[in-house]
Amino acid sequence: MNLILRFLKPHWKLCVVTILLLIVDVAGALFIPTLVAEMLNDGTSGAAFSDIWHTGLQMAVVSVLAGTCAILGGYACAALSARVGKDLREAVYAKSLKLSVYDFRQFGTASITTRTISDITTIQFALTSTIQMIIPVPLVCILSLVLTFFLDVRLGGILLAVALVVLALAWVIMRSAAPLFRRLQKLLDRMSTVLLENLTGVRVVRAFNNEGRETGRMVGAFSDYAATSIKANRLFANLDGLAFFCINFFVVVVYWLSGARISAGVFRIGDITAVIEYAMMLLFFLMMAQMVILILPRALECCERVRLVLDHSPEIVDLVEQDPETDSSSSEVLAFRDVTFRFKDAEEDTLGHLNFVCRRGETTAIIGGTGSGKSTVASLILRFHDVTGGAIELNGVDIRQMTQAYLRDHLAYVQQKAWLFSGTIADNLRYSRAKASVEELMHAADVAQAGDFIRSLPDGLSSFVAQGGTNFSGGQKQRLSIARALVKKPELYIFDDSFSALDFKTDAALRKALAAETQDAAVLIIAQRVSSIRHANQIIVLHEGHMAGIGTHEELMKTCKVYQEIYEYQTKEAQEA
Repeated sequence: MNLILRFLKPHWKLCVVTILLLIVDVAGALFIPTLVAEMLNDGTSGAAFSDIWHTGLQMAVVSVLAGTCAILGGYACAALSARVGKDLREAVYAKSLKLSVYDFRQFGTASITTRTISDITTIQFALTSTIQMIIPVPLVCILSLVLTFFLDVRLGGILLAVALVVLALAWVIMRSAAPLFRRLQKLLDRMSTVLLENLTGVRVVRAFNNEGRETGRMVGAFSDYAATSIKANRLFANLDGLAFFCINFFVVVVYWLSGARISAGVFRIGDITAVIEYAMMLLFFLMMAQMVILILPRALECCERVRLVLDHSPEIVDLVEQDPETDSSSSEVLAFRDVTFRFKDAEEDTLGHLNFVCRRGETTAIIGGTGSGKSTVASLILRFHDVTGGAIELNGVDIRQMTQAYLRDHLAYVQQKAWLFSGTIADNLRYSRAKASVEELMHAADVAQAGDFIRSLPDGLSSFVAQGGTNFSGGQKQRLSIARALVKKPELYIFDDSFSALDFKTDAALRKALAAETQDAAVLIIAQRVSSIRHANQIIVLHEGHMAGIGTHEELMKTCKVYQEIYEYQTKEAQEA
């Protein structure tokens, strides 16, 4: 509830207007039965036509006023709900951008997606329903009971008893529904996770002929969700039936008691109509409120899930508000000072006591076996994780003493698995620098050995790119990703095994062009192939998270046993191939 109030606060004026319009609508709707009763009583008692006409005119005015307020209130309520939903989604999305890889593991990508879309939609619906169906209930109950007691004390007491019974039923059913809706949201997360896995891994599923197995997983998730939904819907059905029974019971009682009272002259026909209308409105709003109350546990669970994201403290945060003044003329762009790192859920250090420097105009390479911690080095530089010991410095300043935005403005990162966004090639290349000219884009593409294939496309830079770049080959995606980094022109380039999909000829041409393009920047290449890094000014060999050697290719071939083994294995493998 506090979450909703927090996001309602900026829109308090619209909220007040919505509630005022709602009050006028409800008051007008309750006043009309009083006028109807007066008209019927006047008509059956032989009153003058002018009196009946005057009452009818009042009804018309009240109806127009109430109807206008109902329409305006509906628009205002819809606008309020939409604005709150928009603010919530923006807040969750902004927070998700600040979450680290470890934070995402806690929530899950599918769960974050569900919370941003489905959960907030549920919250919006509950907010609209609450304003329109629950907030008016106290006013409707009080006015209906007061007007009924004014006409007949006995009928007023019966109406009060029926209303209390309906409320008690709603309370009991709501308590039963809460755990069901909590389970529904968890099952929705599970469905989203399985569906996302099947869609993103569809090639693997087909390659192993496991369509039947994955269909079984998906059907199981669907079935569990359907079974829980049926249980929740049964509660709705039970409440509907009991509420209608209470309404019909009260109408029968009114007619049964009113016959003798009309004969005795203490009750009039118009009064019967008014009492039934009051009861209908009261019980209708109670019934509608019950329907809303039944979905409130689900909405509250959604609020809690959204709140957990918004109130989560990210693993990586800016420790300073102002960026430092760094010396961009320094030859040492990046330095690892006795860096140690351990994942939160790990028992041993992933990296231990790394010491090296990346200098301007030079290429530093990192090589090692699988699981040696190569990609973790890139994650630490980008502050996707924070070191647990030592320090990483950019231009002589600890990267924790600058904002993440400032740090990443000075870096260009090409990840191991190339990723392109839907749009055009130009859009993707400008992702690193929005105002880059067409000439700059093509120059970067030529350096990345992507210029020829871009020119061969009918639309060139305007060619369409599917989500993830699925309409391009792995090598084309890698070259476009490299070109995107080159467009940025940073102080430090990080290539995380970014040449793995390139053939040897393209790899060699790219390295030659890259050396000329990055003379004013430092280059860090993380690779598995010796052929991709033997030209580097210094090569760092990682083995089980520790530095097994550092030097040039020639030096390491003489001094580092791990590097020798890697080289000999790859050379033998190439000869056998």
